Amino acid sequence: MRNDRRQRMNRLATSIVASMVALSALSQVKGSQPQLVVGIVIDQLRSDYIELLQSQMSADGFNRLLREGAVFDNAAFNCPQVDATSGTALLMTGAYPRINGVAWGQTFDPDKLVARDIFADSHYIGNFTTDKYSAAALQASTLADEVRIDNNGLGSVYAIAPDAQMAIALAGHAANGACWINDATGNWASTTYYPEVPQCVQSRNYGRPLAARLDTMQWQPLLPAGQYTSVPETSRYYAFRYTFGGQQADRIKRFKQSALANEEVASVAIDCLNSLKLGRRGQLDMINVGLSAAPVQWAKGGDGRFELADTYLRLDRQIARLLAAIDAAVGRGRAVVFVASTGHFDTGHAVDPKFKIPTGEFHPDRATSLLNMYLMAVHGNGNWVQGYHHGSFYLNRRLIKERNANLAAVRAEASAFLRQMSGITAAYTLDEILNNPSGDDMKAINRATVPQLAGDVTVEIAPGWDVVETQGKTHTVKHVRATAACAPIMILAPQVRAQRTGSTIDAALLAPTVARLLRIRSPNAAALSPLALH
Repeated sequence: MRNDRRQRMNRLATSIVASMVALSALSQVKGSQPQLVVGIVIDQLRSDYIELLQSQMSADGFNRLLREGAVFDNAAFNCPQVDATSGTALLMTGAYPRINGVAWGQTFDPDKLVARDIFADSHYIGNFTTDKYSAAALQASTLADEVRIDNNGLGSVYAIAPDAQMAIALAGHAANGACWINDATGNWASTTYYPEVPQCVQSRNYGRPLAARLDTMQWQPLLPAGQYTSVPETSRYYAFRYTFGGQQADRIKRFKQSALANEEVASVAIDCLNSLKLGRRGQLDMINVGLSAAPVQWAKGGDGRFELADTYLRLDRQIARLLAAIDAAVGRGRAVVFVASTGHFDTGHAVDPKFKIPTGEFHPDRATSLLNMYLMAVHGNGNWVQGYHHGSFYLNRRLIKERNANLAAVRAEASAFLRQMSGITAAYTLDEILNNPSGDDMKAINRATVPQLAGDVTVEIAPGWDVVETQGKTHTVKHVRATAACAPIMILAPQVRAQRTGSTIDAALLAPTVARLLRIRSPNAAALSPLALH
């Protein structure tokens, strides 16, 4: 009997130990996947400005990322004319525009002969806005989509950004919600394409609307002017000061382009993180945040370097706020956080003529008229050229078909004619771009070309020239300049040690790399193998 009792006790002890081991194993499996991922995409973020101002930044913002994260100083986007929207789409899909469908933020509508936002979609209506948007133009899944798909939609995904296009690129197709600042009213807006507008966002619109606060806001240097040692002394003589009073018709747009907008976006993102309990629901959740380090195009000081330095110092504080909020929500080191630049740099400012830099003006409307006259001389009267957009000329394909002309031949004629114009350094037909790309430049243009949306002839404008576009009484001047700036990517994750890489990596690697850290599938068009981070 004593032996039987001892055997029963041994079996019980063995059972308890086995149960504890099993529970421990289940706990380890459950804890093996992070519960929160935060993507922070910053338009025009530059590695050199982070290095330049690093000593004046806090310990808990960029310096923490540099100290604790995997840092890649230069991510190459490998396609020309990337902008905030297309750069964000490339990062989130892990695929180039030709595959993901988003070559730039606006596309030309040949039927209406106007440019429209790439994500504009009349099939949906806006929340707190009359603008209508969806993610239908994205032709591939995104990292945000894969987070939602991973647990059959139980995880939550939200995107917060100042701009609708960036918010939608961050949200992807399957997100719970995407919110941005409406240009007309200042409300935090969304679209019925997504099922939710978080209650904290609605409460902000009703209780603390941005429009009611703008009158009291002003942007001036965060530090005494003498401490901006990276700015030329002559630029520091008069400290800048910008207000957003009710008399300014474009005050909300100007606010969104100021350094103050990052604080507003970060505050809403933190509200969503806390009120929605993201990362604390037992599922993998995601929140993506769009910020900006873009130069101020309406700066009073000419090149705007004073304002840009202040933008980076203020941006650093918002990064620190976001990281602190993440730590408070799920614990330090328990979330995957990535910070990435859009790879888009708009630093073009015309140089004073006294410096004798070669320059000129390229007028697309005049070029369109001349090209149309040339094609009429060759093929007869008609409107042979429908318009110009973003470096491309669009031919009237319907007319070409009606006249039984060969489309490829007409494109070749147009390309040869355009090459002779002053300011145009190269011209490529769509056939050359899609079917016979040769050389690095042509291959880059191929990666950036969405066949269904592309123009018939794409041109390159000489550096130093101004592209002057006229729409009614509005003149838009874009100075052409190559920018040799580095776009950083930083990853902070519990399983990744601190490391820094100065060599160039492909920006399309971000999505599959983060997917690997999260132990989920990569986006469906991400063809590159993820980085092996340790």
